[in-house]
Amino acid sequence: MASIPFLRISPTTTTTTFNLKPPSFPSLRIIKPTYTPPHPRKLTITRMSYNPTPATDRLISTIAYTLPFFNSLQYGRFLFHQYPPLASLFNPLLPLLSLYRSIPYSSFVAFFALYLGVVRNPSFSHFVRFNSMQAVTLDVLLVLPVLLQRVFSPARAGFWFKVMVWFHNLLFVFAVLCFVYSVGCCVLGRTPYLPFVADAAGRQI
Repeated sequence: MASIPFLRISPTTTTTTFNLKPPSFPSLRIIKPTYTPPHPRKLTITRMSYNPTPATDRLISTIAYTLPFFNSLQYGRFLFHQYPPLASLFNPLLPLLSLYRSIPYSSFVAFFALYLGVVRNPSFSHFVRFNSMQAVTLDVLLVLPVLLQRVFSPARAGFWFKVMVWFHNLLFVFAVLCFVYSVGCCVLGRTPYLPFVADAAGRQI
């Protein structure tokens, strides 16, 4: 009888090793915030150039307003008669007024000289042309009451005569104030804007 060798089975123990090391994380770098100052802006300083109005432009503009002023003196005769001290203020202007009245058709000559020679002349500055046109427009407005008076010829007394006197006094005061204001602005090199006149004059330039 054959002998069957016994198989010796030796149990083998399998040892499993676990690596219990903590996981390695990448090192964190602390980034400090850096402040970059803004780029300084370049300040551009623009200086305003002050160009004063030439003296010749001021002179021509001032002379232009003498046309409506001389033509408005006729409206002050009632105030001159009522207040003699007021008439004495205008006595120094009598020689110039006499010279102005001595020239035939002086009002028409001065009117067309300003309108055609200055207002429509592009060689003059806008300052001179506007002031001349404003003076011409004011002169036209002051001539209209005279034409109406000649057409209707109110009586020398009564209600309508009082209305005419009141209207003449109002026109005279208005014309004198416009003259003083316009001449003062022209001397300072500023453009005067007369009520009821500036808009009409500006449309003609």
